[in-house]
Amino acid sequence: MIFGHIENFAKEKSVYASAITTGLEYLSKTDFLSLPTGRYDVSDGIFALVQEYQTEPKAKRRPESHVDYLDVQYIVQGEEIISYAYLDEGCQVEENQLPKNDMIFYSKEIADEVDLKLSAGMFAVLFPWDVHRPCVTKKVDSKVKKVVLKIPVSAVIK
Repeated sequence: MIFGHIENFAKEKSVYASAITTGLEYLSKTDFLSLPTGRYDVSDGIFALVQEYQTEPKAKRRPESHVDYLDVQYIVQGEEIISYAYLDEGCQVEENQLPKNDMIFYSKEIADEVDLKLSAGMFAVLFPWDVHRPCVTKKVDSKVKKVVLKIPVSAVIK
């Protein structure tokens, strides 16, 4: 998992895999406040999902992971918590949607979850071994505009 702020991208980009750099470059140069929700192709199998939603209490959100795509979750407006934990044998699969949506949901009890507090400009890069619970309320339920970049794992991990 990588946790950062888009303001630091220019200083940090030399350490990222090229596909992650492509995605973060897209985030740094796009005016998402004026872009409607939906799917946008970026390049080489990378796409962006622009979303707007209300955050919810942690108990209402399900932990998830992906196999074929990395998530880069970038907050455009608002704030939320993304709870994070390392995928291990203690994570019990509740629902497997891999063939349809590249998503596995886990039971709500995940050991050693850490809450990442994100506000506008912040992002988290989540790998297949990173269980994450996005869209969680920070203080009070709030409206969030977020971009989730989907980057093929094959473009990053050789």
